[in-house]
Amino acid sequence: MIRILTHWSVVLITLSLLVFLRVQDSNLTETARLKSFDYLQSTDEKITSNDIVIVEIDEKSIEAYGQWPWPRDYLAHTIEYLRTEGAGLIIMPILFAEEDRAGKDDILATTLQNNGVIIAQVGTTQTNKNAVPRGIAKIGDPIPWLFEWPGMLGPIPMLGESADGVGVINIAPESDGVVRRLPLIMTVDGETYPSMAVETIRVATQAPSYQVKAGPTGVQAVRVPGYPVINTDSYGRIWLRWNKQFDSVSLTEATQEKVAGKIVIIGLTAEGIGSTIASPYGTEYAHMPVAVSLQTIINGDNIIRTDLADTYELAYLIAIGLLLIVAVRFLHYGIVAGIIVLLSAGSVYGAVYVYSTKLLLFDFSWPVITIVLVGIHSMFNRFVLEFRQKQQIKKQFGTYLSPAMVAKLQKNPALLTLGGEHRELSIMFTDVRGFTSISEHYGKDVAGLTSIMNRYMTAMTKDILDNNGTIDKYIGDAQMAFWNAPLDDKEHAMNSVGTAISMLDSLHKFNEEIKQEGIPAFGMGIGINTGEVIVGNMGSDQRFDYTCLGDAVNLASRLEAQSKNYGVQLIIGQNTAKEVRFDYDIFELDTIAVKGKTEGVKIFTIAKATDEHKEFIKLYYEGKWDSALSCVTLCKERQPDMVDYYDLMSERLKQGAPQDWDGTFRATTK
Repeated sequence: MIRILTHWSVVLITLSLLVFLRVQDSNLTETARLKSFDYLQSTDEKITSNDIVIVEIDEKSIEAYGQWPWPRDYLAHTIEYLRTEGAGLIIMPILFAEEDRAGKDDILATTLQNNGVIIAQVGTTQTNKNAVPRGIAKIGDPIPWLFEWPGMLGPIPMLGESADGVGVINIAPESDGVVRRLPLIMTVDGETYPSMAVETIRVATQAPSYQVKAGPTGVQAVRVPGYPVINTDSYGRIWLRWNKQFDSVSLTEATQEKVAGKIVIIGLTAEGIGSTIASPYGTEYAHMPVAVSLQTIINGDNIIRTDLADTYELAYLIAIGLLLIVAVRFLHYGIVAGIIVLLSAGSVYGAVYVYSTKLLLFDFSWPVITIVLVGIHSMFNRFVLEFRQKQQIKKQFGTYLSPAMVAKLQKNPALLTLGGEHRELSIMFTDVRGFTSISEHYGKDVAGLTSIMNRYMTAMTKDILDNNGTIDKYIGDAQMAFWNAPLDDKEHAMNSVGTAISMLDSLHKFNEEIKQEGIPAFGMGIGINTGEVIVGNMGSDQRFDYTCLGDAVNLASRLEAQSKNYGVQLIIGQNTAKEVRFDYDIFELDTIAVKGKTEGVKIFTIAKATDEHKEFIKLYYEGKWDSALSCVTLCKERQPDMVDYYDLMSERLKQGAPQDWDGTFRATTK
């Protein structure tokens, strides 16, 4: 059965399934396609409109003119004011479906007459009232293809008859709720209603109506007499090209300089009255589709999705799928990976190129998904076949090599060669403090002691592995681990210190658990050092392990041992401290020459150094031990968590500085 399922030809089933999903155009494929179109639009250069300005009824306007909705004579005054400032057409995407409570509709109606103002109506699912239809000249029958609403809610007749135009402000979000396309014409019971953008163009050209051309596959174009043809999709929609930017100004600041000669869209943006929609670029105010659709029509930069796009994309899908299946069968993994990357990048680049040069939309998402899935499936099947061959190696070497080394040998037989490489590592040593009391607690219960040690080691090991560490070995109740081998880790110093902090936190939680069981708490000492070592396979011809050797390893071990002497749980060497000093608070403990060494190294722990401590350590290094001793009491008060450290240093300072003091303490014990 495994042989059958992993045969190279089975990948054809995966390819066929992906092609089938694309043909069915499920919600998954549609969403992926729309997101790819969003990416294409994100490559557009932002363009600021010279034709349209947004005049906002914002917080300043509310403060100046009172609570919304305003009496309609206020809006009449607004229109008159904009006229005096030289505004062009004025678009008010505001629904006047009810009479003004202040009884000022007649004032607004008078102002609207022959004043170049377009007001709003909206398609609804419940109400059909006061709709203002606009007749069309038809070429073919577009009605079955248009977006249809059960009802249309328009302005009160007094205003609807007075305004130069009444446009629909409905949007048509995609399946994911994002507005990418806008219907230019909608229908209710066979009557047609233009969008705000088309109605604005009609008013600008003073045309009595507009024209719609439809064919067997749906709507093909919309035209306002005296204006260029607007190409649409089958449902009378245009793609909104969201690279449009518009100057916005508060109504209270709408001066002639801002609005003269421009189409003005009055938008509601004040908190609580301004609604929003989702666009490919994020959240936008509800009046923005009106602005973007109108500017798109004015610019004539309509985005195009051809009727044959699906066919082209399907053919491309099949071609690249078959190419990958053949490539994986015969080429090296590295070459195949390169082909997958090139095909994926090429698909994206091709789509971006035709969009940027022709404004054509082609979907790159499903081809990329197909490339990745077919490529991975093909490579997996090939891997399984090769894995079965590698099992033969395991049978031959598994009896006299460690399982870890067998696994590495299966991947690369060249690892059998002994030796290593020079590499900078961060090395950690840990040891249990208080092991004697723990051992006495269990007495002769060896199984119990073993169990609790395994629990402790498991908790500590998890932190090391979770932070990219390599477990080198367990030495009784101690551990050795390192970072930056066998895999590269540019942040090895950071990760080693981060691991130490995580381990101390895990130790606290571990102790809380075992205290409830009556088991003595575990203590821990940790030493970390960063330096160049030899790392690789070390051992004999019969058996070897992956480990590291060098002075930096020995120093890490010595630092762990010194942690108890200095009353801290963690000591890091100066190279480690240098790497992490910008991310952690570094507390300088001493300069020490560990046993067996003559050259001193600075040692640190992770804690915030107070100004008192900095003065203390300065006096200490200068050999002014009496002055340093006098600082200890204040240092303890400022940093009570370092009391044990200051007690150690006090005992040392009381003995007086050696005559040959050079700022380095020479340890006599490990």
